[in-house]
Amino acid sequence: MTQQRPWTAERIGDQSTRVFVVTGANSGLGLATVRALAARGGHVILAVRDEEKGRRAVELLLAGQPDARLEVRRLDLADLDSVRAFAREVRAAHRRIDVLVNNAGIMAPPRRLSPQGHESQFACNHLGHFALTGLLLDRLSAGKDPRVVTVTSTNHRQGRLFLDDLTGERGYSPMAFYNQSKFANAVFGQELHRRLSEAGSPVRSVLAHPGYSATRLQTSAPVGMVRMLFGRVLRPLAQSAERGALPQLYAATDPGVRGGEFFGPDGPGELRGGPKRVRPAPAAADAATGRRLWEVSELLTGVGFAPGPATD
Repeated sequence: MTQQRPWTAERIGDQSTRVFVVTGANSGLGLATVRALAARGGHVILAVRDEEKGRRAVELLLAGQPDARLEVRRLDLADLDSVRAFAREVRAAHRRIDVLVNNAGIMAPPRRLSPQGHESQFACNHLGHFALTGLLLDRLSAGKDPRVVTVTSTNHRQGRLFLDDLTGERGYSPMAFYNQSKFANAVFGQELHRRLSEAGSPVRSVLAHPGYSATRLQTSAPVGMVRMLFGRVLRPLAQSAERGALPQLYAATDPGVRGGEFFGPDGPGELRGGPKRVRPAPAAADAATGRRLWEVSELLTGVGFAPGPATD
């Protein structure tokens, strides 16, 4: 039996006719994703909270890839006004989007609320991506082999929805609310797949997770023991951001990917390795949970979904 060679970014096909939006694109998994897509000719929109950091990332990329097609646009996912402004700009500039990579996230910060009054991790990691997907869905429907890739975490398996206290007012644990946001990512990806399929949409919803990868996620927001554990004690065990980005790159580009699939590393515990198909937690695939999260998300964001081609 011939052993199949591991999948790497070098196996990505020509992307020169495709337009990508990558959130959290100036560092970590996002930057690795942009680099790989641009190397294959993709036009990549870097959605970043800090435009100056985004411009520096582009300078770094262009130094190695002078012909890369890149643009930087500001997006603060925790602020729904920023999400709407970003979507307006992208819609004005592009008649179609081929792939949206919902990659950005924050991990285990002290409790704080978004401008709209939502807990920051739920706001940034889930609600912002939910709203962005809905606001760009018609542009995606006009795309070539269109996909929404939502990046979750192995931590989604420890998560649940605190629907009676989504802001953490009555009790807040940084890691429990991080796990909730990653659980919401997984539930959203599955429910989006169901709804797109029922509507006959050409857009595919796919999930990915990076395993345990060395990025700023573990050090930029966490405090106390969480920062010590993930930022120092366990960091030598982490794989590189370039390796961690492989599952989302596979989900975004491989011709054989189907809607509803979930990709993560193939090593022990799904912590390291090349991309393979994995299973979400059973609770994340529950249709009733998906419907409930969808209803809550529409209510909190004011964004509805209408699968179909671009109309303006």
